[in-house]
Amino acid sequence: ISRNTPKGTAYESVKLAIEIGYRHIDGALVYFNEHEVGQAIREKIADGTVKREDIFYCGKLWNTFHPPELVRPALERTLKTLQLEYVDLYIIELPMAFKPGDTFYPKDENGKIVYHETDLCATWEALEACIDAGLTKSLGVSNFNKRQLELILNKPGLKYKPVTNQIECHPYFTQPKMMQYCKQNDIIIVGYSPLGTSRDPSWVNLKNPPLLEDKLLVAIAKKYNKNTAQIALRFNVQRGVVVIPKSFSPKRIKENFEIFDFFLTDDEMRAIEGLNKNIRFVELLMWSDHPEYPFHDYY
Repeated sequence: ISRNTPKGTAYESVKLAIEIGYRHIDGALVYFNEHEVGQAIREKIADGTVKREDIFYCGKLWNTFHPPELVRPALERTLKTLQLEYVDLYIIELPMAFKPGDTFYPKDENGKIVYHETDLCATWEALEACIDAGLTKSLGVSNFNKRQLELILNKPGLKYKPVTNQIECHPYFTQPKMMQYCKQNDIIIVGYSPLGTSRDPSWVNLKNPPLLEDKLLVAIAKKYNKNTAQIALRFNVQRGVVVIPKSFSPKRIKENFEIFDFFLTDDEMRAIEGLNKNIRFVELLMWSDHPEYPFHDYY
């Protein structure tokens, strides 16, 4: 699910997705559509399509709610918006704190985002208390590099470890080192932008060509009578990466789910791995001067 969608789009898309068979729904307060997502989930529970325990909902702690005293209220706000009693996973959306408060993108007089001192361990302890309060079943992070993950994993008195790191992951950015590190630490990688991204230059690095036009993916897709998006998704699923493709097109929502009736060969997997360019689509360069900007390090 993504931000700033036309009214009703998220509601219709989530309802359809649940009918098709999707059970993992990735959302966030900052996407401004959790009310629609919650309504869709509740209606599909009410009509008997699913039970609450069948749905895996991931919510996110935004950058302006990092101070420990703001963590639980932020999660409670998500729950109130969804009208659900708990989320299955709650993650730190980015390791970079912004000036605390209800303005999601606080700016100074020059239009620059106002940063805030980041204490990821203190934020984590407040998140752990949310598990104990029954507000979330598990905790994770997103866009963390290895050093930032280690801060949490090596924290004295760690009670609950992060179960996921949600990061950009697709055939042009395969994240081999982060995959290895997370595997060693029993952390599941959730891959965002598994199909690449839109071509919006305001937030997308256009040095990468459009992923879904790649010649190798086109050739493999033809062999299996699939499309390139299905090949890109199958590639990640087959190597143990959880994928969260974003779509509001009923046709593509359906197609993106049709990836469980074929297997890529070892040679094809290796060939797709060979497409890795180590270039991100999502660089977040506008925040690269933040002390906790995660992407200075290769991983």
